[in-house]
Amino acid sequence: MAKNKCPECPKCLPGWLVQFGDLMSLLLTFFILLLSMAVMDKKKVEEYFDIMKKAMGFIDTTTDVETQSEKNSTQDSSSDSDESDGSSESASDEAAEEMSQIVNDLNSSSTNESEEISIEKGKNEFTLDIPSTIMFDDGEYNISDPAAKRFISKIARVIRTMPQTFSIEIVGHTDTNRIKNSTIPRDAWDISALRSISVVKELIKNRIDPAVLKVAAYGSYHPKSEVASDNRRVEMRFFAEDNQQDILDEESFFDRLE
Repeated sequence: MAKNKCPECPKCLPGWLVQFGDLMSLLLTFFILLLSMAVMDKKKVEEYFDIMKKAMGFIDTTTDVETQSEKNSTQDSSSDSDESDGSSESASDEAAEEMSQIVNDLNSSSTNESEEISIEKGKNEFTLDIPSTIMFDDGEYNISDPAAKRFISKIARVIRTMPQTFSIEIVGHTDTNRIKNSTIPRDAWDISALRSISVVKELIKNRIDPAVLKVAAYGSYHPKSEVASDNRRVEMRFFAEDNQQDILDEESFFDRLE
């Protein structure tokens, strides 16, 4: 009896292809699981597609290329400026809130209304109005009270969390020019300036960058009210340098010097 021969089979697929197919199936399953667990943000997805359209050159067929390009460039520049202004304002608000908390804690522990600190907020800036009696004795300009040093250290702790775009100006004020000496301090100007410098040096001791600190002194020439105790104060002004207009940029500035 003749033996039945096995029919010739087609050549089998290479062994590596089976493993490759399994790997692709596992990867597909893995990404499907990731997608099922992800939270889709519709707004971000729309922004992503808009960015991709701009990057790949898709434009509206009903609008000419020049108009569409101008529109996109205008929108980008306006959005960038809005974001920068918004971030600066939000940083200012957050720092002001932290300062307000410190001020409220100190005011609540104070029994004298004349020693209460006030805070004034503006656009991208705020100012702490500190009565001089909190940090200085009458006629003195050195900070020796441990409570005053602790207060400045709390302020410095908040300053260290602020963005580097902020500058700090320490402004000294007195009530009247009661001091007339031949040696320093000679008058109210010296007292107000030396008090500002003392606060700045204390901030530097608390690891504040000297490059962001400024000193100003007005003596008795910028009174706050008719009450003498209100005018004896030190102001800490926090502001963004980028929003300040530089007078040197004006062409007419040097013309006035001729």
